[in-house]
Amino acid sequence: MSTMPAGRRSGGDLLVLAQFALLALLLLPGAPLWSRWWITAIAVVLAGIGGGVAVAGAWALGRNLVPWVAPRPGAPLRTGGVYRFTRNPIYLGLLVAAAGWVLWRGRLELVVVWILLAVVLTVKAHVEQRHLIAAFGEEYRAYARRTPLILWGRGIR
Repeated sequence: MSTMPAGRRSGGDLLVLAQFALLALLLLPGAPLWSRWWITAIAVVLAGIGGGVAVAGAWALGRNLVPWVAPRPGAPLRTGGVYRFTRNPIYLGLLVAAAGWVLWRGRLELVVVWILLAVVLTVKAHVEQRHLIAAFGEEYRAYARRTPLILWGRGIR
């Protein structure tokens, strides 16, 4: 019998790897194409809000936080706190914080990386919800009807 976490056997491995690779690509060097004090101010606000949302999501999961698309066996379904507003606060926070970073860095190639990250996290959220349906059934379906996936799209698609 395999000791690999259930989520790793699901085929979500490539999405997890793509997510981390894209986050690393956001660190590409280069001089900014734009730079103004007010752009920096907006970028800092976005990074702070996004970081706060992601940390709140991770904090709520605590020891049940896993990078894979399947939940840790026996973990409860989180629907309170920041999870009342989005089913994927960590993904939402990463996207908002990364948008701040991209704005501050002022590089067009980073805009492309951010768009790819948004696509990967959206696909990952859809794959993840199938695992959550399998784990929590109607409880998750009811939660999905009232709470958006990332920031948009209530219900199961």
